[in-house]
Amino acid sequence: MFLEIALEDSAEDPSAVPHALGIIARSQNMSELARRVGMSRDGLYKALSEEGNPTWSTILKVTNALGLRFELHSVA
Repeated sequence: MFLEIALEDSAEDPSAVPHALGIIARSQNMSELARRVGMSRDGLYKALSEEGNPTWSTILKVTNALGLRFELHSVA
């Protein structure tokens, strides 16, 4: 999945995850997504842009609103 690849790349490029979420979000109805996240549409676009710097809280809210979730697994 696209987001999984971004997570793998995030060690070298921390902006990979928000950028990937932005691409996924833009494929949805951004106005409705922003409403579910509790942000303005413009604020959500900005947070998930390549130059954006969203909080962890925003990333989790967007992920949840998209019907996704993060899972941590031991690599050892």
